[in-house]
Amino acid sequence: MTIIIVTMAPTEPFTIVYDPEVRRHLRFIEKRLHSLIRSTIEEQLTYEPMTETTNRKPLERPVEFGATWELRCGPDNRCRVFYVVDHERREVQVVAIGVKKRNQITIGGEEIRL
Repeated sequence: MTIIIVTMAPTEPFTIVYDPEVRRHLRFIEKRLHSLIRSTIEEQLTYEPMTETTNRKPLERPVEFGATWELRCGPDNRCRVFYVVDHERREVQVVAIGVKKRNQITIGGEEIRL
C-alpha cells in the first residue's frame, strides 16, 4: 500500500508597511496595547489579509484616509487597524490605528467618522 501525502506550498506572505502617521496615532493609545496590536497585525494580515473573519472586515465605504479594510483587536475589540491591500505588490498598507469607545473612533487624538 502506497500513501501519498500532498502538501500545499505556503503562499508567499504579504509585507506589512506602516504609514508614517501610524507612529503618531500610537501616541494616543495605551502603551501596554502596542505589542498586542503589532502581534495581531502580523498574525492576521501576513497571509490572508483579504479573508473576512469575525474581526477582519471590508469597510462598507472607503474612509478619508483611504482604508478599505478594518481589523479589530485588543480588549473588547476596541482597537481598530485600518488598512489597504495591494495584491500585486503583496503588501498590506496599515494607514491608521485608533480606538473605539461606544460609537466614536479616535485616531491620533481626533474623532473620525466612518
